[in-house]
Parts: sequence; C-alpha cells; structure tokens
Amino acid sequence: MSEAQEEAKGGENQQTQEVVVSDAQANAGYANFCRVSSTPEELILDLGLNPTPYATGKVEVKVTHRIILNHYTAKRLWHALSMALQRHEQAFGVLETDVRKRVRLPQGG
Repeated sequence: MSEAQEEAKGGENQQTQEVVVSDAQANAGYANFCRVSSTPEELILDLGLNPTPYATGKVEVKVTHRIILNHYTAKRLWHALSMALQRHEQAFGVLETDVRKRVRLPQGG
C-alpha cells in the first residue's frame, strides 16, 4: 500500500466528535457596540450598549461582556457569522452598516 493510500485510510479511521450544547446556564445580553483587540495568542471582543448611538462627540460605552477566543475559534466564529449574515441578506436584503445611510428624513419638510 502506498503512503498516500495509508494516509487516506488513516483518515477514514478517525473518530468524529459529537458536541452536545447545554444552554441552561447561559446569560443573554444585548450589544450594539463591539470593540475587537488581540494579542498573539488571543482575540478579545468587548461588547456593550451605546445608550446614544446617534449622538456626536464623546460618548461613554460600558463594556458588559468580554469574550476571549483563540484565533482558531475566532476564525470559526467569523465563518459562522458570515454564513448567517449571507442567509439573512438573501432573505431580507443588504444590511447597511452606515447609520447615516439608513436614516430616512421626513418627506416634504
């Protein structure tokens, strides 16, 4: 048997993992603000609520959740979020992230 055939056969014998998710202890939260920072080992997501998202000038946002991921998990999250957003946009239309472009001024003013 060739080395390539042995590698292919070895791949067939690999066990798969079944992940069972329990969300009984999960805490739900809402965020309209996210800050991303990183170190060589980790990616850090700070999530919070901006009480005045349309305000100008200095606004204080309190971070209520900090999620720390390794870069592999962050990439899997990025892919999962990308797929979810693509499905949403296919069903409901493109999401405009620039608030100024979403605001509709009153007609006939």
